[in-house]
Amino acid sequence: MRRERETTDNPLTSSFTRRAFIGGVGAGAAIVALDLDAAFAASARAEAEGTLVNNFGRVFNLPAFASATAQTRAALTEMGKLGGIMDAKDPLHEGPIRLITNPELSPGNRDNPFNTAGTTFLGQFLDHDMTFDNRSPLGVPTRPEISPNERTPVFDLDTVYGGGPTGSPQLYNADRITMRVESGGQFEDLPRNANGSAIIGDDRNDENMMISGLHVAFLLFHNRVVARLREQGTPPSQLFATARRTVTWHYQWIILNEFLPQIIGRPLVDHILAFGRQFYRPAGAPFIPVEFQIAYRFGHSMIRPSYRANLAGDNGQPFFGFIFDPVAEGQADPVDLRGGRRAPRRFIGWQTFFNFNDGQLRPNKRMDTTLSTPLFQLPLSTIPSNDPPISLATRNLLRHLTWSLPSGQRLATAMGIPQVETTELEPFGFATNAPLWYYVLKEGKDLGDGVQLVGVGARLIGEVFIGLLQKDPNSYLTVNPSWVPTLPSRSAGTFTMVDLLRFAQVDPASRGQ
Repeated sequence: MRRERETTDNPLTSSFTRRAFIGGVGAGAAIVALDLDAAFAASARAEAEGTLVNNFGRVFNLPAFASATAQTRAALTEMGKLGGIMDAKDPLHEGPIRLITNPELSPGNRDNPFNTAGTTFLGQFLDHDMTFDNRSPLGVPTRPEISPNERTPVFDLDTVYGGGPTGSPQLYNADRITMRVESGGQFEDLPRNANGSAIIGDDRNDENMMISGLHVAFLLFHNRVVARLREQGTPPSQLFATARRTVTWHYQWIILNEFLPQIIGRPLVDHILAFGRQFYRPAGAPFIPVEFQIAYRFGHSMIRPSYRANLAGDNGQPFFGFIFDPVAEGQADPVDLRGGRRAPRRFIGWQTFFNFNDGQLRPNKRMDTTLSTPLFQLPLSTIPSNDPPISLATRNLLRHLTWSLPSGQRLATAMGIPQVETTELEPFGFATNAPLWYYVLKEGKDLGDGVQLVGVGARLIGEVFIGLLQKDPNSYLTVNPSWVPTLPSRSAGTFTMVDLLRFAQVDPASRGQ
């Protein structure tokens, strides 16, 4: 797969690139062209050497922000440690309920009034659908072009459908059309083996209760679509393919029209659609750039220390829990919200996470430079390699060395975007060469007040998201750009996560909770 620049689709693009646009391009565009040419040539050489087609790649060929030395690793580990500069220092002793009902106890976890708590986990679901790096060593320089992405780099729900009824029959009922769904005691659960492990297309979608709840909601969504198509007389031989396309296109609509505008703002989404992608421009099949892979981890900063999983699942009372709690290790029905377990209270009441206009909605945490304290003590079961470090921040920072990524400042200069300051990183030696992930979070904090991404992060994420949809030969943007949702919704001609949950019948009204 050659990583060459595609031709510009819109004739207005070339004139627009000279305008200063925060999150867009400016006078630095000429610099980028040379860097891109070199990067794409390097990727083409990697292909010629026999690398896999579905590998990671680069958009920019820029110097690494730091050398992969023991000193750099130590500095990054210190930067990402429990109690360090990136720890929100939540008073966990107050318990999971008080950290929700008394937000003033945790000033490092400010509410985002424009995103719901569900935005966080929908973002995680999308990440698992397009990228899975399970082989590159943490903190050891590795060429992206020889590193396989174990997911298809498009929004095709391969985490849900696996290899289809033929390739992954364990995911399907005997009819080889509908998806397997089991009961968790009160409501739905993922199908599970005797040891509690989920039978799904990607084990990561059982890391926590919210992501496993989303996954099973999509299973039910598919099954309801199949039932609707049967009622409409769709021939049995066409049922699965038609249902999958219907589900996938409604999912892609949500990504482009609900999720992405919440993260980077509707104006930037519209700008990229109207004037084209300036940086992520593969000539052939799409790929996941490592710059994006790291920037997209901004979502980790939106995770709260605790959540209300449901309103009445715990013997008629709400079930609150920390996202992860070390004391829950080994418990059959953990006190925290980790996945991999089945019990009557382990289901998600979606009114906490998406807006059903019932007054129960909770917002997510702002996108800023701190992470909730439980994320510095991950259970090993949530780490694919099952080994430390257990600090999510440290793992994200060491991943910059894996990919030899440029600093946020250098990338901003190359993209023609004004820089933000990171002088607070002086003790670690990164005052003017911040790791890209931290830099994206700092942009969101300083320029977006934590409510949305701005600058480098917004542009990277917007272009790759839209690029993956535009380069997918089966997406609705490619097959039928004028398509609008066809399933029942609260507003005709659109479709949201609330509509999806209602159609799947996992909403509060369907459950009577």
